[in-house]
Amino acid sequence: MKTPKRLYSILFCSIVSLCVLNNSNAQSRFAGKEELLSTPRKYTAFYTKDAPLVDGKLDDTVWKNVGWTEHFKDIEGNKRPVPTWNTRAKMTWNDQGLYIAAELLEPHIWGTLKNYDDIVFHDNDFEVFIDPDNDTHRYYEYEVNALNTMFDLFMSKPYRNGSGAMIPYNAPGMKWAVDIQGTLNNPSDTDKGWTVEIFIPFWAVSIANSPKVPADGDFWRINFSRVEWDTEIKDDKYVKKKGPDGRNLPEHNWVWSPQGVINMHFPERWAYLHFSKQSSGDHLNSFIIPYSEEQKKYIWHIYYLQKDYLQKHQTYASDLSKLGVKDLSFNINGKQNKLWMEATSRQFMVYISSDEHVYSVNDEGLVQHILNGK
Repeated sequence: MKTPKRLYSILFCSIVSLCVLNNSNAQSRFAGKEELLSTPRKYTAFYTKDAPLVDGKLDDTVWKNVGWTEHFKDIEGNKRPVPTWNTRAKMTWNDQGLYIAAELLEPHIWGTLKNYDDIVFHDNDFEVFIDPDNDTHRYYEYEVNALNTMFDLFMSKPYRNGSGAMIPYNAPGMKWAVDIQGTLNNPSDTDKGWTVEIFIPFWAVSIANSPKVPADGDFWRINFSRVEWDTEIKDDKYVKKKGPDGRNLPEHNWVWSPQGVINMHFPERWAYLHFSKQSSGDHLNSFIIPYSEEQKKYIWHIYYLQKDYLQKHQTYASDLSKLGVKDLSFNINGKQNKLWMEATSRQFMVYISSDEHVYSVNDEGLVQHILNGK
């Protein structure tokens, strides 16, 4: 949920000149925005007939047959140091909902927040972000700390686009549990870590009159984050370390799929969760990211450039040439694509098309798919 201190540290940089639009020079075209336009991680969740018991222990037979994600990285990716403590997650699903398990190594486990919907990221926590329809709007966030305190919320759109969090949202039917491998709030010993289980019913992430159960082959956008605060021991208690200004040192943000910016509320940067009806397989390599996701990088690039332009000029660019874009017909992975934009001083819509498919993103970051140009 947190609105980071460096919200637009990457977005509002100098506008760069762009090269000819084709796949071979895409890297130079995205110069200065590579971290925002890299390909996110992916994971295939395989179907289970036997639901795991949500007790935080991860010792069910179901979980033993489910593969882990990669270890988490810093939210900005490789430009920052590798996280001090490893974190990883795994997922499975049935017709009722999605099961998530996470392992957080931690030599000193602590927590202070005990009430449902407390702002949990003020403690060390584990966070889940879900956008079921991949349009960056109408998404969900879940946070839990080592005390098993849950904070769930709904976002109509990201903070960057003028939204606020709907904290009164409570996920119906959700289950969650924490298991601590050590002792909580005890500085006198060394702990191993803590594990988390969360069951999110499909009903809880559906905008409709009935739950939206994924079909075999469907995919969502999802990401996991771990907030970690630097602490020290004073009077036999864990306290957050402070800087020379007397304020708490900034938290670490360790995530499964790097965002490229210190902000989890860029849903277009989240990983791909692929649903398979098979009972087992290669969790990390079974899913081929659709061609359309490669196309969307180009319209997201224009979106980021338009936000830079607005910051500098207090208006959006009226045409692509003002953003340095000259060639509007180009090749992506062997297919010809066309890029265009409609814009006023306060709004814009960017489009990309190949064959009969058109994808767009507007000034609020809403992604749409238009078939047959309609």
